[in-house]
Amino acid sequence: MTDKVIKNYVGGAFVDSGTYFDNIDPVNGNVLAKVSEANRAMVKQAVAASRKALNGPWGRMSVQQRTALLHKVADGIEARFDEFVEAEMADTGKSYQQASTIDIPRGAANFRIFADMVKTASNESFHTDTNDGAGALNYSVRRPLGVVAVVAPWNLPLLLLTWKLAPALACGNCIVAKPSEETPSSATLLAEVMDEAGVPAGVFNLVHGFGPNSAGEFLTSDPGINAITFTGESRTGSAIMRAAAETVKPLSFELGGKNAAIVFDDADFDKALEGTVRSVFTNGGQVCLCTERVYVQRGLFDKFVEGMKQKAEALKIGWPTEKDTDMGPLISFEHRDKVLSYYRLAEKEGAQFVTGGGVPVFGDQRDKGAWVEPTIITGLSEDARCVKEEIFGPVCHITPFDTEEEAISMANNSQYGLAAAIWTRNISRGHRVAQQMEAGMVWVNTWYLRDLRTPFGGVKLSGIGREGGSHSLNFYAEPSNICIKL
Repeated sequence: MTDKVIKNYVGGAFVDSGTYFDNIDPVNGNVLAKVSEANRAMVKQAVAASRKALNGPWGRMSVQQRTALLHKVADGIEARFDEFVEAEMADTGKSYQQASTIDIPRGAANFRIFADMVKTASNESFHTDTNDGAGALNYSVRRPLGVVAVVAPWNLPLLLLTWKLAPALACGNCIVAKPSEETPSSATLLAEVMDEAGVPAGVFNLVHGFGPNSAGEFLTSDPGINAITFTGESRTGSAIMRAAAETVKPLSFELGGKNAAIVFDDADFDKALEGTVRSVFTNGGQVCLCTERVYVQRGLFDKFVEGMKQKAEALKIGWPTEKDTDMGPLISFEHRDKVLSYYRLAEKEGAQFVTGGGVPVFGDQRDKGAWVEPTIITGLSEDARCVKEEIFGPVCHITPFDTEEEAISMANNSQYGLAAAIWTRNISRGHRVAQQMEAGMVWVNTWYLRDLRTPFGGVKLSGIGREGGSHSLNFYAEPSNICIKL
């Protein structure tokens, strides 16, 4: 047993509800800490603290003062870099490579990027002709939405939390954040950094708990919340939308995906293979942008499947602390059971397992953790559940195609539309196919390459709205028009 307790952060103080749940290490099943579950009264207290800060010192700060504080938060993350990496690895089981080169650096960078962006953001201004010839001046100002509920996922805990926090705070909002119950540690470290940086009490609040009848539901249904931003499962997004409908508030959702990759026979084979392996198995397939459906032109199909098999079997499934580990465990035993259930479903649906399909055996403490094998399947029809439904694990189904039109049709035949990847040496084809993808983001001859100024989000069941650059600022700040008669 552990004596460590992870507390909530409300109104500038760390508070304990007296009710707890376990934070489990997915590597070996050990209890890392007890987490204080916020009750409805505590969530209401957090919302009230945000409202007070909004009408107090935070609301009176200039843009320069506000953004200087956000730079101090970024500095604070970097000053405690090793603690953040350790916390992220412990909660998720992800590799040191992933946590130290992507998650934590991007977490700090998000604060700097959006702080600098809001300082240079422009507003509209128009001279309007009037009948008396004197004219009028119409200009717009950005006003914060108010108190924003931020509900973040477990797969990239700090990165995706700060991806929302940073622009929301830069625009002058106050926050009540709920991290996933699976990953409370880095968010709590961030609360400590906010406190140390001098962010006024109530500007950032953190409540821990679950969804239904817990902190998530209490937060998203609270009438004092002015907007909700959420990343996670599509069905949870639907539940939040229903809760928000009562008070009609702005929503920004980045939801699930069943992302496709199309590999044409003129692609650079080695680059397409390496890129597809990354897009399938990065973070154990637990990234919303990961590829689960791979369409390969028939002449290249057998060679590509064999190449994927060799690459998958060469992945090092190991301790997160070992710097050459490629893949850690899944986030939880519950999620592992879900992924394994899809492996068994694929068998029933007639899939051929190229590699994987089970649980690795280590002969040490890892055998008590939430591990699965990297898995590649073929042979399913396009209407099979394993081809249609998001699995969110280290697995892909590979299908041959003959024509460009066939590949586009199969890739778009999905209720999701988050991301897609196209692999071809023919740049005209790359442009042509990319523009026909029903997805919010399309990569050509690469994957996961991001410019944080560009729109990020999906279509269909993959989300509502866009994040990134001016798109984030436009969501978290409401334009108000002022007309001056000259």
